[in-house]
Parts: sequence; structure tokens; C-alpha cells
Amino acid sequence: MPAALKMSGLWSPTLKEEPAEAEVISHRLLLRAGMMRKTAAGIYTFLPLGYRSVRKIEQIVREEMDAIGSQEMLMPIVQPAELWEESGRWEVYGPELARLKDRQGRDFCLGPTHEEVITATVRDELRSYRELPVSLYQINTKFRDEMRPRFGLLRGREFIMKDAYSFHASQESLQAHYDDMVRAYGRICDRLGLAWRPVTADSGQIGGSVTVEFMALAESGEAGLVHCDCGYAANVEAAEAVVAYEAAASTSQPLEKVHTPSVQTIADLAAFLGKNPQHTVKTMAARTTAGALVFFCLPGDRELNLLKAEKIVPAVEMLDEDDFASFGIHRGFLGPVGAPERTMIVADRTLKNELAWTVGANEPDHHLTGALPGRDFAVDFWADLLTAEPGDACPQCGKPLQAARGIEVSQVFQLGTKYSVSMGATFMDETGAEQPFLMGCYGVGITRSLAAVIEQHADENGIAWPVSVAPAEVAVLPLAVDDELVAPVAERLWSELAEAGLDTVLDDRDERAGVKFADADLIGWPYQLVIGKKGLAEGSVELKVRATGDRIMLPLDDAVAHVTGLVEAERARFS
Repeated sequence: MPAALKMSGLWSPTLKEEPAEAEVISHRLLLRAGMMRKTAAGIYTFLPLGYRSVRKIEQIVREEMDAIGSQEMLMPIVQPAELWEESGRWEVYGPELARLKDRQGRDFCLGPTHEEVITATVRDELRSYRELPVSLYQINTKFRDEMRPRFGLLRGREFIMKDAYSFHASQESLQAHYDDMVRAYGRICDRLGLAWRPVTADSGQIGGSVTVEFMALAESGEAGLVHCDCGYAANVEAAEAVVAYEAAASTSQPLEKVHTPSVQTIADLAAFLGKNPQHTVKTMAARTTAGALVFFCLPGDRELNLLKAEKIVPAVEMLDEDDFASFGIHRGFLGPVGAPERTMIVADRTLKNELAWTVGANEPDHHLTGALPGRDFAVDFWADLLTAEPGDACPQCGKPLQAARGIEVSQVFQLGTKYSVSMGATFMDETGAEQPFLMGCYGVGITRSLAAVIEQHADENGIAWPVSVAPAEVAVLPLAVDDELVAPVAERLWSELAEAGLDTVLDDRDERAGVKFADADLIGWPYQLVIGKKGLAEGSVELKVRATGDRIMLPLDDAVAHVTGLVEAERARFS
């Protein structure tokens, strides 16, 4: 049913002043427009207008999930520890997992995700291949105890998410549903009015080997992206770094120790030796969970991608200040030559052709030049260790990559048997043999999507909602609520627009016109119908289109039909 709202009865406490704690556009405008309020760090209460937009996003997601045969359900937020112990994630998930005990002393957590619960739910119920595939989804609250919650809804601790899980007997079945989800997620982004890209990503804590993130393009986005005109796009953490380096020397050189007093950074070293930073080698130290030392070597002008490093050496941790002394090594002067015994040396593949490495000497105030792999030290692994940067070659077509920033609004994963094997979730195949389910996992950040929409649809005056997400589609603004001519016309237009199926709000507050105009733009009503005495005397009303700022004088008798046509056309564009 279309909404017919009146501002006099609607709790929408707008703010004139900029909230001091708000760092990004969406955070600032959600607070100023009276759509949410902070309850605690990273935890927000949604007020009526904000929650209306949340529900509209949820409805779009529901429609797309239902259209591909996924069935809605609801799982508990509080989850027993034993399920997480079965999957092996209770100890390894990290401090973001909020743990608690009940009155009997049993361990629970607040669910940051629901792989364990859904796997436990289906493992004793889905028994035959004939019952597969099955796809289930929920829209629920999640909690992740972020160390530094910031940017409002973009990095909160409590948030609303749609998560779906699918169960399959074959890889072909999983791939088909995964492809359906990818298409559905693209439609969701389109219907939200987002400019977006699907990007190759890392699976992180969820697991699995195949995953795609859906990124809303925005300067405020925390994720760095690289992309190419050929269609390739990836999160910088997951992108392959294809770098063309020219070796500093065409032939090998003798190993020489150089006194480099007070030189600890690559910039200092390059300046001291008169070299290009890319012709020096940066060595970074880490430790394994077993306590072994690992040196990562990479070009001096590039950054280590820790996610790539962890794939070479699982569960590796970079050393902190105290660790250097315990290993007897010296920060700023590390290198593969003369490294402590049994140190693992992992080098970036771009250094393979470098015949004269400039590295730390593992001795304070000294570096080495002319270090040669195979002669002076051994490399245990060559790998892509670099964080991709703009200008690197596209791994698909070879053209230079471009940079962008994005907000992750959704992600899809092929989990394979990661959870079904560890949790004993099996079905009986056509031969009567027990097989682990192949699983998929698919998430949409509902509240994060709300923030992403605002980041892309806002200006200096406030929000400029697409109609698909706006708390109401049309606002009727009478300039004199006590005028015997203006008030009844405004009331009639408001009623007729609602009867025509439009979500409509009437600003019947006894406020100055300037206050109403400012609030209308701040809140972001897509279409604003202004009713004034002067216009009515000429048989017309004014329509303002929030997104463009265009103002149109409409004959009073045509106003409802004209506005209805505009809204329905925009609805069709986002459907």
C-alpha cells in the first residue's frame, strides 16, 4: 500500500549543524536528515524515515532472491560456540567475534555470519541428492566487533545483512546457482540506482576459492580498486600485480658492504646511494604460528600484500617492535644475505631478473649491494607479493590499469566443502554413498547499501534519492498551511497522489517556506510539489525535481497525472 504521510505527525528531527563525528557524506546526511541516531560506537538506531528506506532496500533484495528460487527463513543472532568449534573458526576468527556466556557458563557468540548455523540446520534434514539443490536466505542483524568503527554505516559493528546459502550435489549445479546470484546481485545494484563494478576479490574469513565483490564506486570507499577498459576489475588486495621492471644491472656484480649510517627507510637508502627506489629491495619480517622467521623481499617502491603473503605462508604475522629483538634482527637493515638460520625467504617474482640486489646487511648502519640470488642467498619461494597499483599491466589484456575507490555492498562465494566436511554435513548420492554438500554463500549489506546510495546521490543541500529507495516519492509543500485556498488544494493533491499509488508526504507544518524547502532537499524527496497562492491564482503549481534541480510550472488539473507519470517512469527504470 502506498504511504500517505504528514510531516506534522512524522518524527523526523532534522539538524541544522554538521555532526562533528561524521566523516563521510552518508554519515553526515543520515544524521542531519533525522534518519538515524548513534547509540554506541558503530551502532545506530534507525528513525522512521531511515527505516522506510531500509525496508525498501530489503524488498528489492527479497524480490530478486525469490525470483531465482531462494527461500526466505530466519536464523538466531546468538549462536552456540560448539558450532563454531566444529567448523574450526571459534579460535581463529579473531577479536571481531563477540563472545559471551549464558547463566550456565556456556559459550555463545553474536553472529557476524551464519555459515555454521545454516550448515547445522540442514545436515540432518537434507539427506538425498533428489532434494538438491536448495537455496535459503535471511535478512537479519549481524554483529562484528570492529576495532575502529567509523564512517557511519560503512564500517559499523551492528548492521543489517541479507545472507543466502545454497547446497548442491555437483559443481555444475553450484556454478549455475552462483551465476544466477551474480546476475541477481547486478539487478539489485541497478535497482538501487548504484554505479557499480563486479570485482575479483579475496574470500577472507568466509573461505572458498571463487568470489566476486560488487563495489559501488565512491571516493569515500575504503576499498581500492584497479580496473581496465577490457572489463577486468579487482580489489587491489586480490588483483594480480603485473609489473614490468628493468633490472638495475645487466650482469652480476660483486657483493659489497656499504656503511649507511642512520639510513633506515627505502627513501633514505635510495637517496644515500643515488639509486631509483625500485632498484632497491625492501625486506619485511614476519613469523609463522610455529615461531619460524620469514623474510618477504620486494621492490623498494612497492607495498607488500599481506593477503597474498598469507597464501604462501598461512597464518603468518608481521613482526612488532618487540619481536625484532627476540629474533636478534634489526629493523631497517634486513636482507636475505646472512639471515638468521632457517629463515624462510619469499621474494616477489619481479625480482627474478634483478642481478644486483641492494638489501640490508642484517647489521645496524650497513647495507649490501650486488647481492645475487643463488650465489649469495637462496630464495625458498617466488610469488606475486605486491599490492596492485594503477599503471600495472592488466592481467587480461596488458593495458595499464586505472584506479578507483569503492564501497563493497555485496559479495558472492563458492565455498565448496569447507563447512560441510568440517561439520559432517552430507547427503546420499545416486549410488547410495555419503557425499559432503557443495555450498555457496551470498551476502548483501542492506544498511551499507543505504549508505552507498547516499554517497552517490547527494549534493551540498542533502540527499537526492532515487525513487526506489526514497522514504517517500513525492512531497507536497503548501507555503501557507492556514490559507483557505492553499491548504485544501495541498490536502487534495496529497490524497490524490497517494490514491494513484505514490508514496506521498504532506508538509503540513506551520513553518516558513525556507524551512520547508531546506528540509525537503535535506531529506531528499525526489519530486516536490510546491503549492502557493500566487501560482494557484494562475491555476498552476510548481514541481521541483530533486535530482536535477529542474523546476516546472504545471496546470493544477494536470499535476497529479504528470507527477504520477514521472514517478512510474523512474520506477520502471529501477525495476
